[in-house]
Amino acid sequence: MPTSPTFDERFARLAALAYRVAYRLVGDRHEAENISQECLARAYVRWRRIHAYDEAWVTRVTTNLAIGHWRKHGRDQALSRVEPAYAASSTERIDIARALRALPKRQREVLALRYLADMTESATAEQLGCSVGAVKQHASRGLRAMRSTLGDTSSAEDLTVGLTRAHLEPTTGTEPC
Repeated sequence: MPTSPTFDERFARLAALAYRVAYRLVGDRHEAENISQECLARAYVRWRRIHAYDEAWVTRVTTNLAIGHWRKHGRDQALSRVEPAYAASSTERIDIARALRALPKRQREVLALRYLADMTESATAEQLGCSVGAVKQHASRGLRAMRSTLGDTSSAEDLTVGLTRAHLEPTTGTEPC
């Protein structure tokens, strides 16, 4: 019987995933580091319960922490720290985080895993314990709802580019914390 990986064995991959998701949502390296560290601390405490679906859990918790960051610190405070040339990108991030928050839980999870964590449809389905068809359906509905919320009539491809684009600095998810 194969043993499940330990937290220490999975740490590097989970840390990169948490940082990448957090950075894409908040756009600030220091806040992304704080959010990813908080997520990994929570994962460590719950490891026995979450090890089977660790990537999905880390992505979901990181997304929720990033959204909580925007709620706590507000749009104005976040934009005051950003240089004027990058304010549009930060505004776009805030709007995307707000639109994600408005989605039903399963749609938010699918979009976070597919477009923020860069998982394939099959990997997303496996992590969430559903079929690939369900992932496609939730992604389609979630993207449609986000376009509606954001007032965007562009194609789904344009919105997914907005979800996955690193606006200020390119990130590979392997930057030091």
